[in-house]
Amino acid sequence: MILYFSGTGNSLAIARKIAEVLDEQVMPLTEAVQQDLTSEKRIGLVFPSYDFNLPPAVPAMISGLTISPKSYVFTVVTCGSMAGNCIWVLRRILCEKGIELAYSHKVSVPDNSALAFGRNPNKQLGKFARVPARMEQIIRELQAESHTLHYSWFSLLSWLLGRPAVTRGMIHCMGPKVNPDKCTGCNTCVRVCPMENIRLTDQKAITGDHCTVCLACVHACPQQAFTTNGLQTRKERQYRHPDIKLKDLLRK
Repeated sequence: MILYFSGTGNSLAIARKIAEVLDEQVMPLTEAVQQDLTSEKRIGLVFPSYDFNLPPAVPAMISGLTISPKSYVFTVVTCGSMAGNCIWVLRRILCEKGIELAYSHKVSVPDNSALAFGRNPNKQLGKFARVPARMEQIIRELQAESHTLHYSWFSLLSWLLGRPAVTRGMIHCMGPKVNPDKCTGCNTCVRVCPMENIRLTDQKAITGDHCTVCLACVHACPQQAFTTNGLQTRKERQYRHPDIKLKDLLRK
């Protein structure tokens, strides 16, 4: 079973590629925490790096998984450049559950958070040219059930950036905010938010207090009605992995 967390499809696309070759199923982490997965002999965890750390909501999801210590557990982290402390932290979480992380690697993809700094993630599509070679290596090693931890070292800078106060500051600055004048109440953001953090009130989107800054809503909104870091969203800067359709990201 390949479990994933994905805001704009990068991690979902990688999870699907791995699942296809290994003949596995894919499942969102948000659903997996409600399942008994102890019968699964192989568990893959695919998620993005946010500020060189796990997305704020992901550690609790992984802690809540019901998986067997006998499973072959691996992770692949998607990131703009560096995985930071993602793999190191994941190892600690799993170790507390009595589970060994057998394998880890990373894949560089367009950085969807670039939008929050006035940059265009779609200008980073050149990163995809390096993905096939990396995926070939990852899949080959997974097929052999390799016990190799790539990019699993500790980073002091990533640790500092992962402190709760810094995380709260990141969510405060980069957390999506709704412009009610542009919102049409189409419900897209409600369905695309993996955290169920958005609701409609009087046909306007309202954000809650458990955002994990995946920016799924910002990139999916057809009216560009969200701001991040004080910046209005521009249509040409909205991003979704080219192999992933919007319907693939919507909650059932």
